[in-house]
Amino acid sequence: MVSTASPRHAVVIEDDADIRGLLVLVLEQLDFVVTEAPDGLSGVEAVRNTNAELVTLDINLPDIDGMEVCRRLREFSDAYIMMLTARADEIDRLTGLDTGADDYINKPFSPKELQARIRALFRRARTPAEDTRQTDELARAAVVQTSLLPQETVRLNDYDVAGAFRPSRSVGGDFYDWYQTSDGMHLTFADAMGKGMGAALIAATVRAVMRSVADTPAIADAFGSASATLTSDLDQSGSFVTMFHARLDSASGRLSYVDAGHGLGLHVPAEGAARRLVSAGPPVGIMDGQQWPAAELQLEPGDSLVIVSDGVLDAHESLEEFVRNVEKAARSGGTSEDVCAALLELAPADTAEDDVTAVVVHRRRGVHPTLDAGLERNHSGVA
Repeated sequence: MVSTASPRHAVVIEDDADIRGLLVLVLEQLDFVVTEAPDGLSGVEAVRNTNAELVTLDINLPDIDGMEVCRRLREFSDAYIMMLTARADEIDRLTGLDTGADDYINKPFSPKELQARIRALFRRARTPAEDTRQTDELARAAVVQTSLLPQETVRLNDYDVAGAFRPSRSVGGDFYDWYQTSDGMHLTFADAMGKGMGAALIAATVRAVMRSVADTPAIADAFGSASATLTSDLDQSGSFVTMFHARLDSASGRLSYVDAGHGLGLHVPAEGAARRLVSAGPPVGIMDGQQWPAAELQLEPGDSLVIVSDGVLDAHESLEEFVRNVEKAARSGGTSEDVCAALLELAPADTAEDDVTAVVVHRRRGVHPTLDAGLERNHSGVA
């Protein structure tokens, strides 16, 4: 059935071409028809011509500033105005809101936070029928999202592997997947941009494609092949995916990985400070022909690999605080399942706006590597 709902229009007023492109992508994910404006005067005309329902407005523009744009828009438009700026002090914030803006977000901003704030603005005006349709879609998306989680338990000698997932009210594209191999395991942790059924279906596609390259020997080649396959689908949907993909050789503890725009994996050693595993490139779907180099780390007995979603990061005031609290949770004792539960508690359910997901791979202490390798050979067929 073809939807009869009228499209919503948005205008992005931003002089930085890269930020403007990202904003367009974020708004298209929310089903807006988007018009771009590189300066204030053309932005005012674009709002007038499209009768836009939403405006994202930079304050520092090359002709007139965002405050003046906001004043002019309020002379004829009741569109929601979301101001974006690097000027974060309270006077600017209050001036923007007093001028007629509906909300205010600082650069650099989280695309997911921006989407959540925009949804909150439009939630005021939804009809009961729209609420029902959205509820039905979210219920279907939740079923898809839950089905992506691995059904099998990883049973590797001297490793404790667990994952946990708590969906938000809006259902996003978080998922994790793992499966056992003859020499260890493969693990994928990903987040598809967007919400609802669209994000859930993209996540399902990503999972299937990543599993299809399992037999490619080199992890960088496997990831490159998978990303090339995904690019056309992501381009058509205007989406992108952050991803952490790893392969563990359980006998040696060697873990090879590729991080595409995720950046929320930590190596927590038995001794010494935790180390964040930084991204090797942008998310999949941002740039054509992108390649991501592989990296390696050694999981010694007592070490853990911890990966979380940005729902955990968003619950912290700074990256330093995030790393500190994740490391503390990883060292809290108990099983990997217990650690996953502690990680989810870092983003309480009553305040989290996004899905919260965690995976922990812990190598237990007290086993000699040679004995460990022999045990692996003896149990190589266990599922």
